Amino acid sequence: MNGTELWYLVGGLIVAAFVVVGLVAGTRRRALRRGRDTRSLTGAPGHPGAQDGAEERAGAVDLLDRPGTEAPESVEVEPMVPPLVHERPETAESRLARLRRRLAGRDSGLSRGLLMLLSRDRIDEQTWEDFEDVLITSDLGVGPTTELVERLRTRFRIEGVAQPGQARTILREELLALVDPTMDRTLATTRTEVPAIVMVVGVNGTGKTTTVGKLARVLVAEDKDVLLGAADTFRAAAADQLETWGDRVGVPTIRGAEGADPASVAYEATRAGVEQEVDVVIVDTAGRLHTKTGLMDELGKVKRVVERLAPVGEVLLVLDATTGQNGLTQARIFREVVQVTGIVLTKLDGSAKGGIVVQVQRELGVPVKLVGIGEGVDDLAPFDAEVFVDALLEQAS
Repeated sequence: MNGTELWYLVGGLIVAAFVVVGLVAGTRRRALRRGRDTRSLTGAPGHPGAQDGAEERAGAVDLLDRPGTEAPESVEVEPMVPPLVHERPETAESRLARLRRRLAGRDSGLSRGLLMLLSRDRIDEQTWEDFEDVLITSDLGVGPTTELVERLRTRFRIEGVAQPGQARTILREELLALVDPTMDRTLATTRTEVPAIVMVVGVNGTGKTTTVGKLARVLVAEDKDVLLGAADTFRAAAADQLETWGDRVGVPTIRGAEGADPASVAYEATRAGVEQEVDVVIVDTAGRLHTKTGLMDELGKVKRVVERLAPVGEVLLVLDATTGQNGLTQARIFREVVQVTGIVLTKLDGSAKGGIVVQVQRELGVPVKLVGIGEGVDDLAPFDAEVFVDALLEQAS
């Protein structure tokens, strides 16, 4: 073998050696890459092959760190929405306790008249006349005032008031008889085969829609399923106002377009209540001016349409306690159109009178069932004759 051939042989061996080394190195790099790829995937939290140790996670190679590697498709995760928490209204017992405090804390014409009798060492004819005047100006009415004064004069004369507590005892008994604790003041909200239907009526400005919202809270506190019907379609934003009240305690509202037929909305609300098997449907009606015969007739139509599906068990007339005799005029007109079953007196805590309670019951022959005692969301309380009378006497102390 000459020198040239030897040179070609050595050169070929060197080239072959470089090829082998290159192949081995490439294979090793590919193996290492596969191992790193595997660690970067299986080392992710939640993967079956994930390692819990911090060192293993730290050594994992992120695929995105290498150029040319595409990002995996992202997975959309729904944001966590906290559950809607509805307000829990006050219980009836809590409302009654607050009713007494509110009534006892106000300046009432009735309580001033009672104080007049309780504070005098000697009750003469002038005292009785002054007492009678105070009662009449407190909207008690001439008939009830005359009746109360005559009964008190008779009992004071026969039984005497020598002991300090005797006059108070007699006053309490006679006032309680006048307010009439025997009247049934329960609300007809018990479901039968169909929901109990409550219609709320009254003129503009008495707080009728607000009363509907507060009444819903009263019933929710009694664990009743309630549905509201926004049949006041003439007043702007009335349905929005009612819906807001319902949303706070999880009560749905059925509403129509502004200016829609109120009877149609009331019918749809009743139908929804029947289908959903709720306990009570409360229908808010438009504030009716009692001088407009057409609107009053329409109120009667609402009642008739609703009763095609379910009987109306309760018609609550909302009156402003501060309106006095005007409230009685309203009551008479509404009684002629719909059969009023109960009275809701709003702003009773702000009234310096209070005798309207007795007079409106005498006028309609129906009880005061609920009273408004403030501006708060739970300031609607069941009317209790004894609580009312005791609060008057407490104020007169």
